[in-house]
Amino acid sequence: MQWENVDRGRYQVSVVDRLSNRPVENARVKISYTGDPDSVIEELVTNSSGRTPVIDLKTPPLEYSMEPVEQQPYAEYTIQIDAEGFESEEVAGSEVLPQVLSSQPVMLAARSVSEEYQRIVIPPHTLFYEYPPKIEEAEIKPMNETGEIVLSKVVVPEYVIVHDGPVGDTSAENYYVRYKDYIKNVASSEIYATWPEDTIRANVLAIMSFTLNRVYTEWYRNKGKDYTITSSTAYDHKWIRGRNIFDSIDRIVDELFENYLSRPNVRQPILTQYCDGKQVQCRNRGWMTQWGSKALGDQGYSAIEILRAFYGNDMYINVAEAVSGVPASWPGFDLTLGVSGSKVTQIQEQLNAIADAYPALPKVTVDGIYGKETQNAVRIFQGIFGLGETGIVDYLTWYKIQEIYVAVSRIAELN
Repeated sequence: MQWENVDRGRYQVSVVDRLSNRPVENARVKISYTGDPDSVIEELVTNSSGRTPVIDLKTPPLEYSMEPVEQQPYAEYTIQIDAEGFESEEVAGSEVLPQVLSSQPVMLAARSVSEEYQRIVIPPHTLFYEYPPKIEEAEIKPMNETGEIVLSKVVVPEYVIVHDGPVGDTSAENYYVRYKDYIKNVASSEIYATWPEDTIRANVLAIMSFTLNRVYTEWYRNKGKDYTITSSTAYDHKWIRGRNIFDSIDRIVDELFENYLSRPNVRQPILTQYCDGKQVQCRNRGWMTQWGSKALGDQGYSAIEILRAFYGNDMYINVAEAVSGVPASWPGFDLTLGVSGSKVTQIQEQLNAIADAYPALPKVTVDGIYGKETQNAVRIFQGIFGLGETGIVDYLTWYKIQEIYVAVSRIAELN
């Protein structure tokens, strides 16, 4: 792994039990270069929250990801994970970009009689490899609005079912994936997390709107399929099972996940198609190009200005009417010191349930009053899950508590 100029990226591994979604403590993690998997460069151990320390790893220079160049802009690492009572797992090709945090999730299976060794190989990023170009579709789908098949309103689903292959590949597996995790996975696979934040926002909004169009129109189910969307770039987006997620993308998806793109007098989310703009050209189709969106972000364009530059000035950002799979939607105000009421009670109860799985999180008195004890627990929760440690339950913290509460309160039978 040789570059003229070496940069550094941050890296962390998170290990959970595949069945219960609970963190795995004392998992042993070995990290090596993917090209030399026998040469271990780091050995780490997970804490009570199932996470390794954040470490710095070598990467190519930042400029490689800022322009379309021939050099690979990210480093690839292989990790091997062992934990008592679980099958060993290896992830090859985990990507690390300069100056951003790359988080590698690992879901371990309980050890079986066969003690099968699990291995995931992460293929190249779509901007660095030739994948099948998108087959053009109408951005607005004709619909028979009977209310029997097509949804009557736009709802953010709890899960999407991803067919891990192209349409017609009956050998490809289907995976139940949480909606936000799906969007984070696709964005990490299709754009670089080093790009301007408004470029990332524009691309995330396009990915979410496309996905919600598939959900809203039940596009594949109406064709007799048993899935929501495919992992083929020819039909949908590149989703990669088990891949790492970058922190800038993770945070922006959490910020925007209720949103999608609309046009006036059109109920369904717009099927916002795009291409990279280097290997594949699509401006004549009225699509966004990823490298073009990056150039506009460099010029200081906002996310909606970037989107309108490609899709037209009548494009606007809409908000879904409902979010599935959360105990309660955002109340519309922050929970801070001195606030009281049922929303505080709910958060206190949820934090205590989460503390059963995450011992680093202290339990609190359930009294409906947001005092210093609750503030401290929220601050520790935020630290565990990579949020700003403010001690305030804001929008991002609210939905992260909902997400983790659901994950640890029931067996994730769909994983």
